[in-house]
Amino acid sequence: MSMEKGLISVDRFTESSQAYFLTHLHTDHTQGLTSKWGKGPLFCSKLTAKLLPFKFPDFNLSLLRVVDLHIWHSFSLISPTTGSQITAHVMAVDAHHCPGGVMFLFRGEFGCLMYTGDFRWEVDSERAKDARNKLLNVLKNETVDVLYLDNTYCNPSYDFPTREVAAQQVVDIIASHPEHDIVIGIDTLGKEELLIHISHLLNIKIWVWPERLQTMHLLGFHDTFTTKTSLTRVRAVPRYSFSVETLEGLNTMRPTIGIMPSGLPWVLKPVKGDGNLFGSLLTSRYKKRQPSDKLDEIQEFIELVQPTNVKGIVSSSSCYVDPLYYFGRLCGVNQPPKRFVYKNEGKRRGKKEVVVSYFESGSSPKAGRKKSRPVRVDYKRVNVSRASASRRVRRGAKIVESDCSD
Repeated sequence: MSMEKGLISVDRFTESSQAYFLTHLHTDHTQGLTSKWGKGPLFCSKLTAKLLPFKFPDFNLSLLRVVDLHIWHSFSLISPTTGSQITAHVMAVDAHHCPGGVMFLFRGEFGCLMYTGDFRWEVDSERAKDARNKLLNVLKNETVDVLYLDNTYCNPSYDFPTREVAAQQVVDIIASHPEHDIVIGIDTLGKEELLIHISHLLNIKIWVWPERLQTMHLLGFHDTFTTKTSLTRVRAVPRYSFSVETLEGLNTMRPTIGIMPSGLPWVLKPVKGDGNLFGSLLTSRYKKRQPSDKLDEIQEFIELVQPTNVKGIVSSSSCYVDPLYYFGRLCGVNQPPKRFVYKNEGKRRGKKEVVVSYFESGSSPKAGRKKSRPVRVDYKRVNVSRASASRRVRRGAKIVESDCSD
């Protein structure tokens, strides 16, 4: 049965729907959500409901509907075609992304749909294993018609280690530079586990800005963080303030190392005229495929859910791939004959050259025939800081009539 238009919106708050769902509080998933927003009931996890008034002061709390983890909740909708009341069900599943982050599983007359938001289910994570087992039990009696998938890293160009390995690498960098100040770029939510890991292993406090300290207290972290710079050499600063120029300035006063814990690539301009990055910024690239490579995680997740169809929720990215290219064979649907795979950037005659590679056919890059074409961009007219800017474009899903059918 087709899902009727305008019933449910997930991480999209500017359009008209009867029920709205929020996976987590990162800015690229709250576009259109403000303190004065009041379009309808807003469903979210218990922790997100606790944090939301801090991000959006004066928000109408009567609109919030808390969805507990791994339990079916029912909610009512009005059919726009018949005018009759229909009942739908939703379940929140731990996304293991940031505090309060969840996926949503829907079922009703429209079928069964799943929206992941951002998620990270590492193979060796006990928390992810628990969520995986609970979801598997639910799916014994359900067939997911459409999986709305976080396809940010649905590309083999993204090879990075597990959180545990990455956290230890950060600790090693800090420990091996005892005379350096450390600046770590973070969002207003997330990376708490990393910071606590650093604090416990090195027996130091972590500086955060005052608003972030309030968030830490709301999350139950009272002893690890401080706003007094004299107590520590490790500072977690807002991601938007993190830049090579800032690190250059800090190094004129004290030796400083900058760390940006992110799976997304950076676009950094050379300094000093020699094509090398300023020595204050340590970067690391992982060429060897890791045991918990993100692409493998995504494949294991799709194999678990076994959806009839899959759609990416990020439609614009520096390394965008339609998830059907790699995983269409797991869903029983025909993949497009040609899909964008990745971009390699270089420089030629003062202009940025972006080589776009794609494959004619096959279920994987190895199976298909690779083709490339260069696209040159005038350097003077392009000012790119981070690939994450593109993630803020076209996130969220509005479930409409054509999304799912019998």
